[in-house]
Amino acid sequence: MNKLVRDGKVAVLVSPEYGAGWYSWHLNEELLYDPSIVQWLESEEPDKIEHYLALKYPGEYFGSLEDLTVEWIDQGTEFRITEYDGAESIELKDKIKWLIA
Repeated sequence: MNKLVRDGKVAVLVSPEYGAGWYSWHLNEELLYDPSIVQWLESEEPDKIEHYLALKYPGEYFGSLEDLTVEWIDQGTEFRITEYDGAESIELKDKIKWLIA
């Protein structure tokens, strides 16, 4: 899987605002890390993202493009995307306090 790595951190795409989630709506792991989308977000060229998605995934719905952000996570860190009412966040496995019955 193609990922953008800088200084030992991996770029992960999430949509932190309420509404439509990014990964939580399409569940395509490739799009969670897509280097092209990361670079277009960083260079403030969101129109390229819409065109790219329309060509690569015709007919698919991708909400929350206007809220899409890049989070940088240490390479090799286990995480999951959590979502509430479309607002996504990253939860790191080693930061979860599990309860024991």
